[in-house]
Amino acid sequence: MNDQDLYDKVISLDGRGYKAYKEIKGNYQFPKFSLIFEHIQSDPFASPSKLIIKIPHTIAKFPVELYKNKSRKIALEDYLIRQFSQACSQMSHQRGTGKSGKISMIKIGQEIIQRTAATIHKNELEIRFSVGLPARGRTILGRQAAQLLCEDIPKIVDNSLLYQSLDDQAIQEQVETAEDADWIRENLPKHNLVAFIANGSILPRKSGVDFRPLDTDAIPFQSPKSLEISLNLPNKGVIKGLGIPQGITLIVGGGYHGKSTLLKAIELGIYNHIPGDGREFVISNPSAVKIRAEDGRSIVGVDISPFINQLPQGRSTNYFTTTNASGSTSQAANIIEALEAGSKVLLVDEDTAATNFMIRDRRMQQLIVKDKEPITPFIDKIKQLYTDYGVSTLLVMGGSGDYFDVADHVIAMDNFQPHDVTEKAKKIAQENPNQRKREGGEKFGKITPRIPLGNSIDPSRGKRDVKVKVRDVDQVVFGTEEIDLTAVEQLIERGQLQSISSAIIYAKNNYMNRQTTLPDILDQVIEDINSKGLDILSHYPQGDFVLFRRFELAAAINRLRSLQVKE
Repeated sequence: MNDQDLYDKVISLDGRGYKAYKEIKGNYQFPKFSLIFEHIQSDPFASPSKLIIKIPHTIAKFPVELYKNKSRKIALEDYLIRQFSQACSQMSHQRGTGKSGKISMIKIGQEIIQRTAATIHKNELEIRFSVGLPARGRTILGRQAAQLLCEDIPKIVDNSLLYQSLDDQAIQEQVETAEDADWIRENLPKHNLVAFIANGSILPRKSGVDFRPLDTDAIPFQSPKSLEISLNLPNKGVIKGLGIPQGITLIVGGGYHGKSTLLKAIELGIYNHIPGDGREFVISNPSAVKIRAEDGRSIVGVDISPFINQLPQGRSTNYFTTTNASGSTSQAANIIEALEAGSKVLLVDEDTAATNFMIRDRRMQQLIVKDKEPITPFIDKIKQLYTDYGVSTLLVMGGSGDYFDVADHVIAMDNFQPHDVTEKAKKIAQENPNQRKREGGEKFGKITPRIPLGNSIDPSRGKRDVKVKVRDVDQVVFGTEEIDLTAVEQLIERGQLQSISSAIIYAKNNYMNRQTTLPDILDQVIEDINSKGLDILSHYPQGDFVLFRRFELAAAINRLRSLQVKE
C-alpha cells in the first residue's frame, strides 16, 4: 500500500466512530519513506497512536563517516531526535478533541544517550513517534487526519531527516564532541583519574528545573596549575583542564561558592552532553555513583556490618532488612549496594548525608563510648575502601576538617573557581591534631553479593499480568507498589524509568533463578542490551526507551518493597 491508499482510506473514515481508525493499521510506502502504524489509540483521550518511519540511507544520505562507530552513531541519533521533535512541534496543533492533532516524540534533555526513538540500522534510519489521530468527540475527522498523515508528516521528514536539509557543521560538531567525550572517559584510568573538567566549562545551570547552562554572570571554569592536565583528543586536539586523581578528594569552600555545583556536574559527567551545554568536557568515570542518606527507604538483606554493627538486642547487620531505614542505615546500604553493583567511584555531598554516619569527633567518642555506638563513621572507612577495593571517593565537605587527615587531595572552591589547597590542609591537620580515635578495625569488611528471588517481584495488577506506569523521573508504579527513585539522582529522563521497569521484568523472567547473584544478573541484562539493543526488553517496538546503567537498575530493584533475597 502507498501514501495514496492511506489518504483514500482515511478520507473514507470521515464521520465514523473512532475505533474505525483501527482499519488503517499497516505499512504504507511514501516516495521517500515507509510509514508504519504500530499501535492505534482506542479514543482521542487515550495515549496517542504509535508510528514508525523508515528511510533508506540512499534517500537520507547521511555520510557513513558520521555514524562509523558507537559514539558517533548515538550522537547522530540524538541529533535526529532533536531535529524531528522540533519539526513536530512546528506542525503539531489541536485538530479536534483530546490529543487530536498532536505529533510528538520522547522529551529529552541536554544529554546524549542511546534511545529507541531513533536508530540507525545498516540500510535505513528508523524513527518512532506518536500521533493523536483527529476526532471531534469520538467521531473521526478524516480530512484533518489525511492532511496530518499525508502532508504534514512528509514535510517533517523533509525538514528533519534528510542530510541536505540539515546543518552539516552542527552535525559534525555533535558527533565529534561525543566521540571526544567518550575518548576522555575511556582514558581516565590511564591517567589515574576519576574525573576531568575542561578549562572554560560552564558548570552552573539556569535553575533547579532548567538544566541549560547559566547564560548570565557564569564564570568559566579554570583548573589550578598543580592539578591541570593536557589531553590530546581525536577531533578537538589538545585541551587542558582539572584532572581529579583516584583516591580521596575533598571539595571544600564557603557556602554558595560552587562546591555542590562542581559535584553535580561531575555526577552527570557519566553522560555525554550536546555542544553548547557548557559541560561537554566534564567527564566522569562511568561507574561513579552519587550516595546520600534516604530516610524511609526499604532495605532487604544487605550486609551493612562494615559500617553498622552491634545493634541493641543483639540484632545482626549481616543481613539487614527494614521497611523504614534511618539516615545512617540508608546511607550505609546505599554504599554497599553501589559496591555490590560494581561502582569504583562514590560521590558524596555533606548536604544530603547523615551527620552521624559521616563523622564522630573526639568529644562525642568520649561521651558515648564505642561499645554503645553501633555506627562506624565514614571517615574511618573511606581510606579502607580505596586500599582494599580500589574505590575512590569525591566528598563535598564544608563542615568538618577531620577529613583532612584521610584526604589525598583537597580542592577549595572560591567564587566558582577551584584551588589546590592540599598542602595547606595537611599542614593544618598536623598543627591541629584532632585526637579522635579510629574505629572499625583495619579492614573495610566484606561485600556480600545477594541473590534476589524472582517470585518476590510481581508486576501484575488485577487481571493484568504487567501494569507499569512511570511518573516523571523519580517514581514507577510497578504492579501494586510504587518504586520511589527520588534519591537516585543520576536518573535524568523518564525513558530511563520506562526501560528500567521493563528490565526488571526481563531480569525476573530470564535470570532470577534462585542461584544467580545480583551482580551477575546485572552483567547479563546489560550484555543483552549491548548486543541486541533496548528492544530486547519488550515484545513490541518502544519509542520511549532510554539507556540506563547497571547502577540505576540495581537501585530500582533494591527499592522494591516486595523484594526478597536468599538468606
